[in-house]
Amino acid sequence: MSPSVPAPPPGVERDYSLARLTTVRTGGPADFFARPSSEQELIDLLAWALQAGVEVGVVGSGSNLLIADDGFRGLAIKLAGELADFERDGQRLLAGGGARLPSAAAKAASWGLSGLEFGINIPGTVGGAVKMNANAYGGELAKVLEWVDVCTADGRDRRRPDQLGFAYRSSNLKDGEVVSRACFRLQGGEPQAIKQTMGGMRGRRREAQPSGIKTFGSTFKNPEESEGRTAGQLLEAAGCQGLERGGARFAPKHANFVENTGDATTADVLELMAEGRRRVHDRFGVILEPEVQVLGEVGWPQGWELR
Repeated sequence: MSPSVPAPPPGVERDYSLARLTTVRTGGPADFFARPSSEQELIDLLAWALQAGVEVGVVGSGSNLLIADDGFRGLAIKLAGELADFERDGQRLLAGGGARLPSAAAKAASWGLSGLEFGINIPGTVGGAVKMNANAYGGELAKVLEWVDVCTADGRDRRRPDQLGFAYRSSNLKDGEVVSRACFRLQGGEPQAIKQTMGGMRGRRREAQPSGIKTFGSTFKNPEESEGRTAGQLLEAAGCQGLERGGARFAPKHANFVENTGDATTADVLELMAEGRRRVHDRFGVILEPEVQVLGEVGWPQGWELR
């Protein structure tokens, strides 16, 4: 680092391997890595990164994340401590941005709070779910979300759902804006009945989606112009189920899931995604857009851009 660039705050690690923090297990190291456990630590890190001109990336559960093989030339953050915990406030559940959404859903059920059941099937963090407007099995995040606290280099501010620009699999949260806390307004219910509902949701997921493999979940968003067919159905119809490139494969059970069969690189995953995208476009005229998030500079394969 240049002598003019301030030293990073305490606890920041250098050249930290990120592949182990992702569910697909590919990619290189981050130049800087930190686990802030309070909002002040998070704000200090974001302020340092802004001053030092260092890009910031957040690693949640790593379930929707693809790391560049060359790594990330920036500061990767994984929320910890009180930023990954949750508590009850009457019929509200308060969760740190780094708390796992399935864990929050299970805790709500144990407290007899209903409304967050769909979260049991979203394998990410609360902050990631807010940023990606993650919904599943008829549950809608915006309907139960009361507010979020967002930390930036300038401090913290509280935002309501109508200020987050929710759209399909997206929000208006920008780089350098990190959800530190969220409040869900829920309803009272019978714990056992809520748990049974969640059990049914888990069962449907197990039947429809692969489990026990190294994958980042859904690869492409469901397109609007596909006459009701999902990305997985389009990929399957285009002959992508089980298709391999290097160590990456479209899962035989669900074509919209890429799995690492053992020694995949991020380049293998990108080649596979490009081939699946091309096949769907050639057959149906539909251009699939990635749902998986990418951290670091990646080289999209030749032919990725379709017209």
